[in-house]
Amino acid sequence: MTPFMHRVQALLDGGAAPRAVTALSEPRPVPIATDSQVIVRSVAEQLVSEANAVLRDHGDLISLDDEVGPGGLSFTLGYQDHSARVQTTVSGRSAMACLVMDGQAGQQPRMLSGENELQALVLSLIAARPRH
Repeated sequence: MTPFMHRVQALLDGGAAPRAVTALSEPRPVPIATDSQVIVRSVAEQLVSEANAVLRDHGDLISLDDEVGPGGLSFTLGYQDHSARVQTTVSGRSAMACLVMDGQAGQQPRMLSGENELQALVLSLIAARPRH
């Protein structure tokens, strides 16, 4: 098992989930913002695969859904009744990343502070599940 898979198992065994660290989102040049979105999306796919390998014996799996349109790129991670949407919206020559949790964006657009925070985001979705 990978280190992340061990973290998922520890969480299922009653461990605490870390909180994903976010930062205020600011407009960035489109190439830089979309490159970051693609990198984070690639990491998300790997983490979802690893998490689902552990979750498979516990019922629900994490979903990963992409959306591409003329105004930007986004993907949504879903687990049971919870979701996290990571999106980059393009406007002219700039783009802005935004993290939307359970359909709620904050007053100020926020983004993950780095691709490593995606692990914490996935773990926080799993931790939000009802405990039996």
